[in-house]
Amino acid sequence: MAEQQDGAQAEPPAWYKEPCMLGIDEAGRGPVLGPMVYAVAFAPLSRGADLKKMGFADSKTLNEEKRDKLFEVIQREAAAGQGGCLGHAADVLSAAFISGKMLGRERTSLNALAFDSTCQLIEGVLAAGVNLAEACIDALGDTTKHRERLSQRFPGVQFTVEAKADATYPIVSAASIVAKVTRDRALRDFVLEEQGSGPDASTQFGSGYPADPDTKRWLESSIDPVFGFPSLVRFSWSTCTPLLEQHAVPVKFECDADEAPGQQLLSFGRGTSSSGGGAGPPGGAASTGTGRHSYFRARKLQRAQLAF
Repeated sequence: MAEQQDGAQAEPPAWYKEPCMLGIDEAGRGPVLGPMVYAVAFAPLSRGADLKKMGFADSKTLNEEKRDKLFEVIQREAAAGQGGCLGHAADVLSAAFISGKMLGRERTSLNALAFDSTCQLIEGVLAAGVNLAEACIDALGDTTKHRERLSQRFPGVQFTVEAKADATYPIVSAASIVAKVTRDRALRDFVLEEQGSGPDASTQFGSGYPADPDTKRWLESSIDPVFGFPSLVRFSWSTCTPLLEQHAVPVKFECDADEAPGQQLLSFGRGTSSSGGGAGPPGGAASTGTGRHSYFRARKLQRAQLAF
């Protein structure tokens, strides 16, 4: 936040010691493509009138040119150091990270990821030495519960948690602009590393929202029959399931619940019977894992005689 061009930490601006406010908002919660970005903007409480004069507004109501100009204003204020009055930071959660968390062994909901990101941003502001007095958060769902959790996590900070706070509080509007511009640029600059896609596939995906016809076409054209979607795609989204069923090679996972109550054991391959080319032990029965290394038991992995 207070950082020199060579990466070394600079002396924090004097205004960090004043009572300060921050705003947090996100961009890209709903799309099936690209990252979800949470951003924070913070400033002295005494400069609230100046923020209003800067013209910050909900990023969704601004065109790209206006957002970029306001983002430049935010960056100049942050770079001004002692002479500025505004700081900012962003947490970029990639599509692969989101889907990995949501479909991992210890599944994490999108709401939990959002809360963790919010807390990390607040912790970063406090760690920078900012005298944080007030925080305004744009949030969905049960805002009262969200405020209570944040107040317990950060006692001494007065929290306001509201839906559409980015349209009400200029400091949240500033955070909204940081989040939106950061996400838009991440999509614009994304390089498709996976092989097998057309040369323009990384730039012709539409808005990234599931209902967008251009996005749907890009998803269908980008599926690898074995490896699935490129890393730009949130494959945990329900939009992806029917596309994989239609265009990808089927893989069957079966649970041997009867043999090991309370623990799932998976069978891999196209069949489970010995006559159907099964991948497990003779007769298609999944192994209980008895006597095997804990690494394989913990991950519910089995020996495969014939994978495909």
